[in-house]
Amino acid sequence: MEDKATYACVSNHSICQEAPIGGYVCTCSQGFDGNPYVVNGCILPASPSPEYETMQPKANCPTSCGNVTVSFPFGLESGCFANLQMYLVCNPEPAPVLQMLGGAVVTNISIDQGILHVLKPSNQSHSLTDIYPSLYAISGDWGGRVDLKWAVNSSTCLVATVYKDSYRCSSYSDCIEVTDNKTQARVGYRCKCSPGFGGNPYIKDGCTDIDECMLPDEYTCNGICQNTFGNYTCTSCPHGTYFNDRTRKCNSSTVILGVTIGVSSAGGILFVAAVFAILRRKWKSSVQKRLRKRYFHKNKGILLEQLISSDQSAGDGTNIFSHEELEKATNNFDRSRVVGHGGHGTVYKGILTDQRVVAIKRSKLVAEIEIEQCINEVSILSHVNHRNVVKLYGCCLETEIPLLVYEFISNGTLYDILHREQNGALLPVSWEERLRISIEIASALAYLHSAASVSILHRDVKSMNILLNDSYIAKVSDFGASRSIPIDQTHLVTAVQGTFGYLDPEYYHTGQLNEKSDVYSFGVILLELLTRKKPIFENGNGERQNLSNYFLWVIGERPLEEVVDEQIMCEESEEAIVSMVRLAEECLSLTRGDRPTMKDVEMRLQMLRVHQSVAPPRCDGERTSGLGGAVPVPAGRHGSRQYSLEQEFLSSARVPR
Repeated sequence: MEDKATYACVSNHSICQEAPIGGYVCTCSQGFDGNPYVVNGCILPASPSPEYETMQPKANCPTSCGNVTVSFPFGLESGCFANLQMYLVCNPEPAPVLQMLGGAVVTNISIDQGILHVLKPSNQSHSLTDIYPSLYAISGDWGGRVDLKWAVNSSTCLVATVYKDSYRCSSYSDCIEVTDNKTQARVGYRCKCSPGFGGNPYIKDGCTDIDECMLPDEYTCNGICQNTFGNYTCTSCPHGTYFNDRTRKCNSSTVILGVTIGVSSAGGILFVAAVFAILRRKWKSSVQKRLRKRYFHKNKGILLEQLISSDQSAGDGTNIFSHEELEKATNNFDRSRVVGHGGHGTVYKGILTDQRVVAIKRSKLVAEIEIEQCINEVSILSHVNHRNVVKLYGCCLETEIPLLVYEFISNGTLYDILHREQNGALLPVSWEERLRISIEIASALAYLHSAASVSILHRDVKSMNILLNDSYIAKVSDFGASRSIPIDQTHLVTAVQGTFGYLDPEYYHTGQLNEKSDVYSFGVILLELLTRKKPIFENGNGERQNLSNYFLWVIGERPLEEVVDEQIMCEESEEAIVSMVRLAEECLSLTRGDRPTMKDVEMRLQMLRVHQSVAPPRCDGERTSGLGGAVPVPAGRHGSRQYSLEQEFLSSARVPR
């Protein structure tokens, strides 16, 4: 504390405490919340009084810091902001600088667009979304500047409009859902003045009528403009007058002279105009055809046609769509048809002329690797036919950005079901549903590895790539990173690609890819089904931890009920759960040779299902219904089984195919 130059607890109402691991930490004094490491970072916490839960800020709130305008719901003082996470600090020295509580410098606030422009903190080790996970999400990264999407409340529009007392949007404004562009996680909602109105939608009566007639550059009217509440009307000039672009008024004209000139020259003008229109239309059509033909060749359309035509079975189910077909199917790619955003592009819902409902993926980046992944996915999925693999209908290569057309899957991903809260709680998923979903994923991967015409290695198996249809049947998707391998070849040497948390450690260190890499990733999905923890999660100390490492360490140290999800402990026998735990442990073996094949995994899960128990639940209350018990099959570390070969043969004969 005596060394003022390096002392970190710079906020008023902050205190210094000795850290048990050495050094010291700063905290806000009792009764204060916020960031003790920035000037004025410790403030009085929000209370249920109208100070924080009101449509109207208090009077005489400061509205600027330097050259940045600060509008409600953001604020610089207590009672001037709608949410504690929207409290901003104006540091006056040496020049006024507007900062978030985490220290990031704010350069602009857009109330209408819901965007916060900030400069990246030079000494910030964590991302901004780690600092404000509930109401902020990164929408764009421009080197030293970051664009943050923000929400005024973490609720959904549907829920918020029901509870009027806490609804933040004022009259004549609309509620807009805010989602994370990268993960599609729901952030909350924000408000925007309805069309025809402008102002601040977070203040009572803040949205006021716009006089469109005073804004001719934005609202065109070649006649008499009359403003109405929330709109405007435009009527043509009276007979014998014309519209003057300079004065924006209807001026009188010499009717006889105009008629004479018009009659004398009408024929010639109409003829020239008709010829010009025809030639212009033909020229535009010719340019468009040449451009689409160029894109088709650039996107390796000839190669794709050869791949499809060389295999009759592939050609029967895979089509090359024209751009006009997909424009018609999506109403010209209307924003209302967007059903999701991924790391590589946007997904639209469309209806083809044969009434098939499809999902159309449109890549974000025009890069060679995107085109190669598109061709790779088409060539792989055109040879795959399995009920648990998403079906590819075809693609379109007539645009600069390749488009892929899939069957439409309506119920999101397995990741959403297991980890995303709905109304503040996780959706219950029964043991029976978890076992069925794991069997369906294993069946698809076993088919890709050993039953398809060529062995296919998925290379990015994760719960976000497992889609669920109307009946919650699992569908393996996203084959852009997949690779095919001859049956007689043991592995491929490739650049390491995959998702952190699911990546096979041996593949990561050697670059050698084989089917056991998919087995490891499937083992992580089994852990998600057993524990309902994310592949990278925060432990009790707030540290990010790898789920597979945590599981392999804790399974031998703690009782089973402290490791797996409480719901399945209430529903199923301990022996059945132990069987799945042991199977996951084998799949996650650091040595590939100790992992089972996907065919073995599928068989053992099927045996668990066949011998499923019907014992009553061991916890109080009824069994929890989920989306829609087992006799254990204990296995040793290296796949040894409790049954004889004859018993296993008889059991497998009853397994549904």
